[in-house]
Amino acid sequence: MGAAPSTPRLGAGGAASPGAAEQMFAALVGEKAYPISSEFWRQLLELPLTQQWPRDRVLQACHAFAQNNYHTKHLAKILIHLVWCLQECMAESSVSHAAYRKAINAAYISSIFLKFIIENAKTDNWQELSLEIDKDEKGLENFPSEQSVEYFLMRGVLNYVGSVDVSPESCYLHHELLNLMLVLMSTQLCSGPSPEPKDVHPFIDAAMLQDSSIVSSVVQKLLLNFVKRPRIPLNGSHPAFSDDGGPGVLQRVGSAAANFVLLPYYTFNYLVSSNAEGASSQLAENSLLVLLILIHYRKCIMMSESFPISNVYTNDLNTNVKDAPAFHDNPYYKALSNAKDSQYDRADVEGNAQNWLVVRLSFASLFDALGTCLKDESSVLLLYSLVHGNCDFQEYVLVRTDLDTLLMPILEMLYNASRKTSNQIYMLLIVLLILSQDSTFNASVHKLVLPSVPWYHERLMHQTSLGSLMVVILIRTIKYNLSKLRDVYLHTNCLAILANMAPHVHRLSAYASQRLVSLFDMLSRKYTKLAELKNDKAIKVISDQIEADISDDTSTELHIYTDFLRIVLEIINAILTYALPRNPEVLDFFNSRMDMQQLDGEWSVDKVLEVINKNCRSWRGEGMKMFTQLRFTYEQESHPEEFFIPYAWRVVLSRGNKYFTVHSRVEA
Repeated sequence: MGAAPSTPRLGAGGAASPGAAEQMFAALVGEKAYPISSEFWRQLLELPLTQQWPRDRVLQACHAFAQNNYHTKHLAKILIHLVWCLQECMAESSVSHAAYRKAINAAYISSIFLKFIIENAKTDNWQELSLEIDKDEKGLENFPSEQSVEYFLMRGVLNYVGSVDVSPESCYLHHELLNLMLVLMSTQLCSGPSPEPKDVHPFIDAAMLQDSSIVSSVVQKLLLNFVKRPRIPLNGSHPAFSDDGGPGVLQRVGSAAANFVLLPYYTFNYLVSSNAEGASSQLAENSLLVLLILIHYRKCIMMSESFPISNVYTNDLNTNVKDAPAFHDNPYYKALSNAKDSQYDRADVEGNAQNWLVVRLSFASLFDALGTCLKDESSVLLLYSLVHGNCDFQEYVLVRTDLDTLLMPILEMLYNASRKTSNQIYMLLIVLLILSQDSTFNASVHKLVLPSVPWYHERLMHQTSLGSLMVVILIRTIKYNLSKLRDVYLHTNCLAILANMAPHVHRLSAYASQRLVSLFDMLSRKYTKLAELKNDKAIKVISDQIEADISDDTSTELHIYTDFLRIVLEIINAILTYALPRNPEVLDFFNSRMDMQQLDGEWSVDKVLEVINKNCRSWRGEGMKMFTQLRFTYEQESHPEEFFIPYAWRVVLSRGNKYFTVHSRVEA
């Protein structure tokens, strides 16, 4: 794109000829600074361009824009115009197609150049954005003097997202704003895995400072988008794209350059998609991604700083270290944690709101939506965030009689653990661990009988309880971990869930019982082999450091397997001690009683179980040691942000990683 004319103009009658469009965008990225009150901005944002630009020209334009933005301040100006366009869309009772077009184009064009600048920034304080403007400039008379451009932008975008319902007319604008928010918040990808006080994230930090009314409305709307999964009209037929309904600014540039510098994710897929279901879920998916980034963000400060104590939490409230890290409260996480079931009486909700504006939605709909979408990693992270952070939602899940709605997708994913990431397996197991802390849950899963388990291929499983299936899948996960991942944390979580379930086991299936015994056998053989290896090394003279290191590794592994074996033994002991009469399938002890029975004809399975059931009622476990019931609880690590911030972004990047070329320093 060459030099821009001094006064770019549209064609006759305001039509956007290819030459006029070239002139407008050349002016946008050129050296001349256009005042914010210039007619140039209206003409630019109303362009329904149709021509395609080659990839190299888009890159050239981005370079020119980034270089000239230092003195033109065009990025700040187009962001301000975006907010004004959103205000126009909210002020009108019947929004014109022209108003939608301007807002969509402003969000889209801003995303292109913001993404490029963020990916190529050289400074940690984002000087390349050049967001400082002269507020005395003509046209900015009504701009809030106390607000920065980034705060003004985030307030406008969040206010629109939280206040305006998704409709066939507004859905494209909602989609563009969600994409824009992901780009704005992607500055985190240039920071290390642990938040530090020196980190600067201008846009998401501004989002954290918004009024509680905006925060709660945004969280509620993003959740509702996820639950309702609003449909997006197919094939780009929305009149906002062009006057004749043909390809507009989105489709124009997208087909040529999307794989290099344009919006991440699926901005263009819904324009040409022939799959109605794929199109309908796009806005829901991006709503969830934005929500996850917002709720898991943490702004780090130093304890030596001056701050209002009510707005700060620390990792260790008892710490006496002057410079211990502390974090500002995250209002979005707080809003999610305080979300209430809309089926409750409003007065009851408000009475317990503690002056916090409450997010209200149907927990039943949220439960069903999660059950439908749990094969998606982002949905698993949302489920974790809810059952861990929101006591009301956790209680709601525990009293549901159809727990299979959530548990079957979780168990199926664990069954296919080899196809999942280790982080996804962790999240699934932690959700199960949190739920297994409740005795009612442990009792309920054994009472819910499944007619079949079609995805379990090792054997047919008919009329098995959900609890028995959980035992089988958890043991399968343990064996997979031992052979492939060898992750002690994952192993411990599986055994913790089994230990929580053990005292409440009811009619454990023969297959699950056999799997439990085989687990003990496998661990004991591994323990014996390690013990023999350690003894062999102990009688040798350690000649060098390498042998000493090997011996230390063997001792550590032996200690780990000792703990594993102890837990498995206590699991079996808990079943025999507390739940024996309800579990005839585990009663090999009663073989002697069987021998005492005189029976005409052959033994059948039913007759064997009848004898065992009769004798187990007289069972007395005097010879068994009564251990205190094992009870494991989940506790978040002292620095959860070190895991969840990188993990949330990893989930985002897995959706559109070919669009993000930023050299991320965030690793999960």
